[in-house]
Amino acid sequence: MATTTKDSHAYGVVYQVPHASPASKVKGLDELLTPDIEFVRVQWVDLVNTIRFRVLPASYFRKLLSVTASRPSICIGKIVLGLVGLQVAPGFGATGEYLYVPDLSSWRVCTYAPGHASVMGWFEEKTPLPLTGVAVDICPRTILARVVREAREKAGVSFLAGVESEFILLRGTQPAFDFVNDAGWSCSAKTRTGTVEAAVLEEIARDLVAAGVEVQMYHAEAAPGQYEMITGPLPPLEAADTLVFTRETIYNVASKHGLRATFAPRLSNDSCGSGAHTHVSVHGAPTQLKTRPADEARAPTLTPTERSFVQGLLAHLPAVCAFTVPTSASYARMLDGIWSGGTYAAWGTDNREAPVRLCGPRGHHHFEVKSVDATASPYLSLAAIFGAGLRGVLEGAPLLVHDCQKPVAEMSAAERAAVGLANPLRLPQNVADARKALAADEVMKDVLGAHFVDTYLAVNEVSVLWLRGLVLSRARARECVRACVCVDLTESCPTQTFEKFMQGADEKETVRKFAEYF
Repeated sequence: MATTTKDSHAYGVVYQVPHASPASKVKGLDELLTPDIEFVRVQWVDLVNTIRFRVLPASYFRKLLSVTASRPSICIGKIVLGLVGLQVAPGFGATGEYLYVPDLSSWRVCTYAPGHASVMGWFEEKTPLPLTGVAVDICPRTILARVVREAREKAGVSFLAGVESEFILLRGTQPAFDFVNDAGWSCSAKTRTGTVEAAVLEEIARDLVAAGVEVQMYHAEAAPGQYEMITGPLPPLEAADTLVFTRETIYNVASKHGLRATFAPRLSNDSCGSGAHTHVSVHGAPTQLKTRPADEARAPTLTPTERSFVQGLLAHLPAVCAFTVPTSASYARMLDGIWSGGTYAAWGTDNREAPVRLCGPRGHHHFEVKSVDATASPYLSLAAIFGAGLRGVLEGAPLLVHDCQKPVAEMSAAERAAVGLANPLRLPQNVADARKALAADEVMKDVLGAHFVDTYLAVNEVSVLWLRGLVLSRARARECVRACVCVDLTESCPTQTFEKFMQGADEKETVRKFAEYF
C-alpha cells in the first residue's frame, strides 16, 4: 500500500507492507461468483513456468467449494510437476495424484476473457504424511509462502516485490520476425493512435486496472516491437499471482488483435533483450540491528538488515540464477555491456550494469534484481531471491562489496580491489553452469529444501533438452533417431548432439521457437 507520509529524502510513491493478509480479505462465494462469471480457470504454474489450468463451469465450482465435509479440490496426476512438453522428468511417472486446492485470496476476474475468472491454488497430498502433513514440498506456491512465513517468524521481516514485464509484439514469426514497428525507446512513434499496438497496450492496461492490478505505467522499450508494462509492488505471493495474471492478460489481448506477444529473453544479437526486472524491498528490521559499524561505510544509506539481505543475495546469486534465468536462451542477455545486469555478483546505486541495482531514496530503498527473465517461474524466482537474502539476514552477514559506481567489467584490477571485488564472483554463463552452482550450494538446498532442489534440477535439465528439441523438424528428428538410436531427450546421443542442430540456420529456428513458446 502507498503512504503519504512526508520525508525530506523521499520521492515518488512510498510503499509499505499491508497489515492485513490477503486471506483476511477473501470474499464469499456469492460475492465472487457474480452472474457474469460463467467459468472459473483453476490455474497453476509448473516448475518450467508453463501456465496451465482446468476450466470449471461456475455452477460446478460453487458446488465444489460449498462442500464442508471434505477438502474442496480437483485431482491432478503427480506427473504434473515433472511434465515438460511430452517428456517426463526422472522421478515422475504414471502413478499417484495430488489434490489441487483453490486459494480464493488469489481470485481475479479475467477481464481479458469475458465470463471467466481465475484462481490459483495449492498442491496437497491426498493422505497426510507423518512429518509434513498434506503440504507438497515441490509445490511452487507452497515454497514461496514458506520462505515468506519464515522471514516473518524467524527474522521479523516482510517483503514487497514488483516486476517490470518486458515483451515484444509480433505480427508473425515466419519466415522471419515481423515486428509491429521499429521505433526507439519511449518514442511516441511506437504508440501512434490508430495502430494495433497502441490499441493492444491500452486494452492491456485497462484490463489490468479493471481486475484490480495497479499499473504504474507502460512505455515503448528499445528493441523492435518491444514494450514494458510496470505494475506496483505487493507481498511476494500476491506479486507472483499478479505477475501470472499480467502475463496472461498480455498474451490474450495481443492474440485477440491478431498479434503474438513474446517474453523470450532475446530475439536478436544486435538489439536489447526482454527481462523481468524484479524490484524487492525489505521491511521491519529487527531492533538489534539498528547499527553495525563493521560494514556501514560500504553502504551508509542501507540499514544493517538491508545490507545483510544484499550480501546473502550476492553470495548465492550464481545458484539463484538457476531459477531466475533457467533456459539456454536466458544467457543471450546475461552479458556485460548491454544494460542487463552484467556477469559479476555486485550491487550499485542506479547501476544498470549490476545484477542488483539500488533504487529509491534513503530510508525507502528497494533493490532491482536484473538477472531475471520471464522464462522463470515467478514463484520459484521470488522464493530463491528472498530465500538467499533471508539467509543473509538470519546470519547477520556483513556486506562485503562496496557500492559499484561503474560497471565491474569496465573496472581495472585496482578499482575492483577497492570495492571488495579483487576476486569477483562471476555469474553463470550458461544454464548448465547455473545448475552446477545450485547443486553445489548447500545453503540454497537448506533454504528451499534438498528434495525440491534435486527435483528441480532434474526437471530443468529435461526442459532445456526439450526446448532444444523443438527446433528439430520431423524429418531431422527421424534422422537423429536413426543415427543415434535415442528417442528419449534425456538420453545422450553417441554420435551427434543437439548442439549440432543449434548451428547455422537452426540457430534462427531456435530463437523463433522460443518466441513462440514464451
